[in-house]
Formats: sequence, C-alpha cells, structure tokens
Amino acid sequence: MQLKDVSGLIASAACCLISADVIANESINTESDWLDDWQIDSALMLYSEVDRVSALEAVFSFKKDFKDEHIFSGKLVIDSLTGASANGAVSQPNVQTFTRPSGNAQYTIKANETPLDDTFKDTRVQINGQWTSPFSADITTSFGGQLSKEYDYLSLSVNGSISWDTNFNNTSYTLGGSYAYDEIEPEGGIPIALTKHYSDPALFASQALFDQAYSSTIATTSSDKQTFDMLFGVTQVWTKRLITLINVGISKVDGYITDPFKIVSRVQSDGYTLDNINESRPDSRNKQSYFMQSKYHFDWAIFDVSYRYSTDDWEINSHTLESRIHIPSKLTSYWQPHVRIYQQSAAEFYAPFILSQNETPNYVSADYRIGDLNAITLGLKYGDQTQAGNPYSIRLEYYYQTSEDSGHARPGVLQQQDLYPSVSAIVVQYNYRF
Repeated sequence: MQLKDVSGLIASAACCLISADVIANESINTESDWLDDWQIDSALMLYSEVDRVSALEAVFSFKKDFKDEHIFSGKLVIDSLTGASANGAVSQPNVQTFTRPSGNAQYTIKANETPLDDTFKDTRVQINGQWTSPFSADITTSFGGQLSKEYDYLSLSVNGSISWDTNFNNTSYTLGGSYAYDEIEPEGGIPIALTKHYSDPALFASQALFDQAYSSTIATTSSDKQTFDMLFGVTQVWTKRLITLINVGISKVDGYITDPFKIVSRVQSDGYTLDNINESRPDSRNKQSYFMQSKYHFDWAIFDVSYRYSTDDWEINSHTLESRIHIPSKLTSYWQPHVRIYQQSAAEFYAPFILSQNETPNYVSADYRIGDLNAITLGLKYGDQTQAGNPYSIRLEYYYQTSEDSGHARPGVLQQQDLYPSVSAIVVQYNYRF
C-alpha cells in the first residue's frame, strides 16, 4: 500500500509537469508558466574506494509550493554499487578459499591479502514524498513516506513532525518521529549465527555432500527488522548574523541486525585459521544522539560548524566534527571548503578474530565498520549559475579512514599480517537546478 501511495505522488507530479508544459505552449498569455512553480534539482555522484566498492548515484528532487506554504516535496534516487567488500576473515600467509553468499561458487584470496569478495553488486531505487503545511499561524506539520528497494532488501518508512515558532519567529521547537520496516532476502538465505562457513568442496567426497553441509547452515530465506526514531530540536536566531540548532534523538532497532555476508575467523595458537564462522549480533540496538550546529554570517563568508555525539548499548560511541565555509567569489559564484573529522569506538562484541581454543561468544563480528576507527573528509565545492539563471555546483572530496588496533593479542603468523587496513575514497558530485 505504501508503495502505491508514494509512487502515486511522484507519478502525479510528473503528469502535472507534462500537462503544464503543454498548456504553456498553447497559451502565450498565461501569467506564469506552471512548470516554473516546481523547483527541480538533480545530482549525479560518483563514490570510489581504492580497490574496493564504487557507487554511482543519480538524484532527482521535486518541490512545489501550492500557496499558503502548503508544500509538496519528493525525491527519486537510483544508485548502483559494484566492487569488492571485506568478508570479515583475517589475512593469512597462505592462499584462502571462500564460498560466495549464493553457495554456488568459490573465490580465492592471495597470501597476505585482506579477504575481499569481488562480486559485490547491487542496484537501489528509492522514492519518497513529503507534505508540509501550516496548522496555525505558528505551528507547522509535516508527514511523509519512503520506499527503497534493492536486489535483496526492501525498506518502507513513514515519518511525521510538528514545529512551533515563537519569540517573533526567532525560536522554533520541533518534535518528530519515524517508523521503518526493513526486509532482507539475501542470496543464499540467512545463515545460522556462529555456524561453520564451509568454503572448500575439495574437502568433501562429492559436491553433493558439500552442498548438503552448506545448506545445513542456512536458517531461512529472509528476515526483517523495525526501527523507531524520535527527535526533538530547538532552532534559535540570535542576531541577523547568528543562528544555532540543537537536536536530541533516540532510536530503537529490533529484529535481524546481523550482516548475513560477514564471517569471523577462528585462529589457532600459531595464528593460522582453523575455520571461519558466520557472525552474530544482538537482535536489538538502542541509540542516542546529540547534535549542535551554528552558522555565522561574516561580511566575507558564511561559517557553518557542527558537532554530533552518538552512543548506543553496543558501546559504540562516536564523535563527528564538521565545518563548511561558504565564500562568495563573484556576483553569483562561490567556493565552499569542507572538513569532516570522525572518531568511533568499537562495539563490545567486535573482534578481528577469535581463538579456537576459547569458548565462542554469543555475539561476535569482525566487521571493521563497527570497530575502532578514525576518518577524515576534505572537500571543495564550487557553485555558480548559467546565463539562464540555473544554479549548478560541483563537489570534489577525499575520504580517508584508518582502523585502530582493538587490543587483541596477535598469535603467531598474525603478527606479520595487516589486520587493520586503511580505506580511502574519492567523491565527485555535480548538482543542477532546472
């Protein structure tokens, strides 16, 4: 039902645009072109990690004010991801063999290299619609929905918020909430947590016996999770030059949060891998976030700085410091440098590997994305207008991430392995407003 509702909003907007164009062509004396009432933005972004994942994303945004601040906005996002993704196993001084998620093929990793599954490929289509309107002279409400579909993933969400303007519109209070339902149906099915990852058919008497063993580790074909979010914010205009924002958010996730494509290596006292097991994460996660932002308009530029602190019951604590400086260079053009610094502590159950002689914990993951890490983003954006007055911009950014040693003692040959490789990426984005 949500799919039809959101699709209908986008389709209706598109039909209206076409109809308006026809009417404008037929009626020269029309006071204004109905199409001009729509604000249409487009963006094309390329994200590329070195020797890993690459993404190409196209975004189309639509916005129209139906008078008296009754505003509809919608967005269509299409992106494609390809490349290699770390499977979680540790590197070894010997060649390693792994089974692809489908269970129908294997791939090998050279000695002393981080195990990467190079068949990572996915396409996502996302649409959303939002309706914002005044409830009274100083209260505004907003409601919306979103649909996102990937090859093996479906996400549906609804949201709503209410804002109250007071103090001569210099102070605004906002309360919002959202609900999301996600369903995952990975190729090969949902593996049973902590079961052995069978990887080499050569160790079995026949392919049929290998397939039987692999199938015994699959629990079901799909699973789901639900996410509830709440946000309270205060925006304050202090002077003609200074504005600040403070947000407090809480989030609760219940359901299947484990990554079905990640495994964990069980290593022996000499550092060699005994076997690999499917990772396991808790089936709930509670998060809190605190966000502060300030913008100050100097005579020569607009300075934007923000800080976010996030914490959860997985013991992942993160700090994000971000700043942009909007510097006008001519009548319509501008430059905007960007810096973002991020630091994160590891989840309590994160481990780059586990020792085979120890008891396997109930929860364990070697996914570096929930480990100790630091990241920095450096970027520069240039914007201007065409001769027809259409704004455009181009953004170039460099991202560099380092994973920190989590304090796990490395046995034997693991002392010579790079268990915490860095990740770097380039981002190029072009925006154009029709």
